[in-house]
Amino acid sequence: MADTLRFEVSEYHERLRKTKERMLREKVEVLIVSDPANMNYLTGYDGWSFYVHQGLVISLDYDEPIWFGRGMDANGAKLTTWLSGDNIRPYEDDYVQNVFKHPMSFVADIVREKGWDRRHIGVEMDNYWFTGKCLETLVEELPQAEFQDATSLVNWVRIVKSAREIEYIRQAARVCEHVMQTAVDSVEAGRLESEAAANVYHAVVRGVGELTGDHPAIFPIMPTNERTSAAHLGWQPDRKYERGDLVLLELCGVRYRYHCPLSRTAYIGDPPKELREIADAVVKGVEETLSFVRPGVTAEEVEARWRQAISGTRVVKPSRLGYAFGLNYVPDWGEHTISLRSGDKTILMPGMTIHLMPGIWLDEFGFECSEPILVTDGGCETLVSFPRRILMK
Repeated sequence: MADTLRFEVSEYHERLRKTKERMLREKVEVLIVSDPANMNYLTGYDGWSFYVHQGLVISLDYDEPIWFGRGMDANGAKLTTWLSGDNIRPYEDDYVQNVFKHPMSFVADIVREKGWDRRHIGVEMDNYWFTGKCLETLVEELPQAEFQDATSLVNWVRIVKSAREIEYIRQAARVCEHVMQTAVDSVEAGRLESEAAANVYHAVVRGVGELTGDHPAIFPIMPTNERTSAAHLGWQPDRKYERGDLVLLELCGVRYRYHCPLSRTAYIGDPPKELREIADAVVKGVEETLSFVRPGVTAEEVEARWRQAISGTRVVKPSRLGYAFGLNYVPDWGEHTISLRSGDKTILMPGMTIHLMPGIWLDEFGFECSEPILVTDGGCETLVSFPRRILMK
């Protein structure tokens, strides 16, 4: 058994129990999991092997998940999961990127071997790792099975964090504070933007004190000036910062793949009046919204409270106000469940972690000042301690 598990095996068993409970509700008898974060959540598997097809097969009447993946990754499964050896099933390398042979044929063999080929099978149809060819192959190989979309089934099981998960997210928050301060210190006139980004990467991976970090699911988002009007641009490799630069910083801390994101805005010099007005309105809106968050309110009610708070200002935000975050791999630290926006009637519960992210992107510039929060019994806890204002250099 693995000696690198970050949770007790009993916690993995409880996660599997909750997953099967949800499978029953959704009438899924067999579930094929391909999302690496869901694989990690259910088994502990942790490898940079998701560029080839891998995953889990879970059946309601089978005690453990069955891991499948490339042969060279099987030892990684033995080293990082709680699964028994019989349930680690590697495929030969000629399945890899071969137009005449697909790994889902190997998965179909497992399903047939177990006698599950006439069951209702759920697959994660809308994620980054399950392709049209995956579904086509399974349907062709298992003609008597009935397939259904189970894209977010495990994601919704993950939505309320355990005490140990919250501990790791709080540790990631301490790393995040260090990362953000490193970024602010690195943004100075005459320094290459790429040097600042390198400092940020170092801080994310090194961590702070005894809390080492991890690789982030999203690269450091650090655009300047007119590039801040776009939500997801990075630094400019050959450019040096200048006085009068506006810099958006959307960064994170990571601990055992658990993220804690944070956004702030820096300015080299004296910020213009228009930027100050936007910043004041956003910060006020964030603070009023945070005071409203508590168990029992819905995601759309939180977003409505934000809109009420910014009413009468120049701030306009057509995109969602925030989303659930936690355990993840590239390309996103979001969990693809809760969205703070009109129409999302998810009821907030203690143990949920949400990134309140009121990013404002206007035609010529942007402003960001976000807060990662934990929903608690009496309201919410802001996980990071960092000034809510324009960070002037």
